[in-house]
Amino acid sequence: MAHQVFEFLREALAHYGYWAVAAALLLEHAGLPLPGETVLLLASFLAYSRHELQLGWVIAVATLAATAGGNLGYLIGWRGGRPLLERYGPAFHVPLATILKGEALFARYGAGAVFVARFVFGMRIIAGPLAGALRMPWKKFTLYNFLGALTWVSLLSSIAFAFGSQWNRLIGIVKRLDWALAIVLLAIAAIWWLRRKRTQP
Repeated sequence: MAHQVFEFLREALAHYGYWAVAAALLLEHAGLPLPGETVLLLASFLAYSRHELQLGWVIAVATLAATAGGNLGYLIGWRGGRPLLERYGPAFHVPLATILKGEALFARYGAGAVFVARFVFGMRIIAGPLAGALRMPWKKFTLYNFLGALTWVSLLSSIAFAFGSQWNRLIGIVKRLDWALAIVLLAIAAIWWLRRKRTQP
């Protein structure tokens, strides 16, 4: 399964190029739980291994898309407020605990939390909407949103590009994970079936 997802994303990048990078990063940072980080990593790998993309353009496009997505999320949060986050968060697999964690992060670091959120799992998705819902000043948000996007994208892309020679090894690891994932899913299904059978009269 993981290998198929990897191949799908790779083909999308090979076919649509920078548009795929832009779409994934914009929508993820606007509040949709899409694999923007994975797309960015794969784009940087492709820039190293096949030269279908250029690292400089990957960084530029991803930074602009992440910044635009964050601002779009901010606008959505500003218009909808906290009730919107609580109502639609679970529908997009963003639990209330993540929202509360984000609020604590914002309370501790202020506008700087927008920068920090880029590097915290799950926070990238809600940083923009949460900042809007909490009525963070737009100019401060825009500054830290851009700086966070630039730093996160540049760091992640550069690391992926530096390890681009390990692409084949990475694919091999993903293929092995497919077997492990299949075994885990079978075990979960078996446990569920046994428990259901025991509870039935």
